[in-house]
Amino acid sequence: MLGDFLWQGKIISFPGCLAQIYFLHFLGATEMFLLTVMAYDRYVAICNPLHYQTVMNCQLRFQLVFACWCGGFIHSITQVILVIQLPFCGPNELDNFYCDVPQVIKLACMDTYVVEVLMVSNSGLLSLVCFLVLLFSYAVILITLRTRFRQGQSKALSTCASHLTVISLIFVPCVFIYLRPFCSFPVDKVFSIFYTVITPMLNPLIYTLRNADMKTAMKKLSKKHVASCLLSC
Repeated sequence: MLGDFLWQGKIISFPGCLAQIYFLHFLGATEMFLLTVMAYDRYVAICNPLHYQTVMNCQLRFQLVFACWCGGFIHSITQVILVIQLPFCGPNELDNFYCDVPQVIKLACMDTYVVEVLMVSNSGLLSLVCFLVLLFSYAVILITLRTRFRQGQSKALSTCASHLTVISLIFVPCVFIYLRPFCSFPVDKVFSIFYTVITPMLNPLIYTLRNADMKTAMKKLSKKHVASCLLSC
């Protein structure tokens, strides 16, 4: 993507396009699975804090992370296998900033209804199921906090709020793009840039703003900036 932005000619080979599709879905699906695992981790940490070290031991954490990477690989390689079997006879111009399954399928010179259904059931249902599982898990956490715990609610809510913000920024565009027939809308490009560029840029900011040291450093920096502005005036 960076190369396409920098180079004058917006040309990509078919193997390069397949590589973009593979890594886009591999990293995206792995992140979705990791966020789902993080929800379980937060549930154990908040609802069963005394058993956290016993439940979330090193072996289980390694197994969960390994399962996330394996799930991302299976999902992405399925996308590539379905795309690589399609016949392409032109035109070969993609209506997007990068190669993705919905745009590549439109270039195939055959009836792609079955392939579209398989793609929607793969990417769309994956996004929707993970999103619903995450919402349900955090709903259980919030209900538990309200009914059982009074102390430490603000810290737990802060942690859940940052996770829910990241989840919404990632899953809402994915569900909108992949959980429908592959018909194009003008807003599709905005959603594509949103979850591939803007959301990864915002992730560090969202997670660090709840850090006490980061808040203190930002307050000092803002005070210093205000003081320098007043002195210059």
